[in-house]
Amino acid sequence: MTLEYGAGLLDDMTDFHLAQINTARLRAPLEDPSMAGFVAGLELMNQLADRSAGFVWRLAGENGDGTIAAPTDPLRIYTLSVWESPEHLRAYAYQSDHLDYLRRRREWFHPNGHQAALVLWWLPAGQRPTLRQGISRLGRLRAEGPTADAFTLRDPFPAPAPVA
Repeated sequence: MTLEYGAGLLDDMTDFHLAQINTARLRAPLEDPSMAGFVAGLELMNQLADRSAGFVWRLAGENGDGTIAAPTDPLRIYTLSVWESPEHLRAYAYQSDHLDYLRRRREWFHPNGHQAALVLWWLPAGQRPTLRQGISRLGRLRAEGPTADAFTLRDPFPAPAPVA
């Protein structure tokens, strides 16, 4: 898998960064014409993230488009990224052009019901999360609810205290 880095990587001023993984189950394979709007927006949304304040890193995936298919379910996709803070991630997700794209999610994805589709956790600045770690954190959030190890934007936890 390819790694993509943002400008924030070299400007680490804090001891911790915010990792996030989200998942969705596609209504159809990415090659299906019904998914054209989603596929067309992938590059634009990745470019927007790359330029966003507080963006640090994202896992680009096999195709470089930021979507990683689950090995056991090709219609299950994940995105994994790192941000300087919850505020930066929130600004990208809900206060940029990403929001218009997000509002169309029902066209492209099956509803998650009451299951969490996104999880956040703190990691030492400079470390990169793995897909396996993200899926594990998502499972923890679903099983235990928000904790300092697996939380949401709605129920955030502060970064750990700086290491002396």
